Amino acid sequence: MIEVQKLWKDIYNLGDAFPTDGSQWDKLFRDGERFKIGNMSVEVLLTPGHTLASIAFLVGDAVFIHDTILMPDGGTARTDFAGGSARVLWNCIQRMMALPDGTRLLTGHDYRPAGRKNPLWESTVAQQRAENIHLQRLKTEDAFVKLREERDRELPMPILH
Repeated sequence: MIEVQKLWKDIYNLGDAFPTDGSQWDKLFRDGERFKIGNMSVEVLLTPGHTLASIAFLVGDAVFIHDTILMPDGGTARTDFAGGSARVLWNCIQRMMALPDGTRLLTGHDYRPAGRKNPLWESTVAQQRAENIHLQRLKTEDAFVKLREERDRELPMPILH
């Protein structure tokens, strides 16, 4: 996505010497594009919202979803990073929730909310629909956007280790 390069070029004041045409990469994926890893077919799902560069990969009955959706007790990803958008995230989540109930969702981070002892990384579409703390309460796009934007304003910047 050259849009990501353009965003970072502006943020970091990289100037005209930094091309934003994707030429630095061997391959830029498009939404819906398919490729193979060995004999496995992988479908690219662009999922901006958390960040402009968020992406998911559908492999068989599993989707590696990055930070689009967290574990059900963690809700959904924040959207206040550069290029993030609560409205775009809502639409990406709806796309995930339209997948079959048994589709496994493998999350990129687990923050273990409320002091949960053990880390988790896998849920299903059905489990997210039934238990996700944000999706359960927020049945409309506008309600989700309102909550995400209000909550994100209060969140500290993450600590990177």
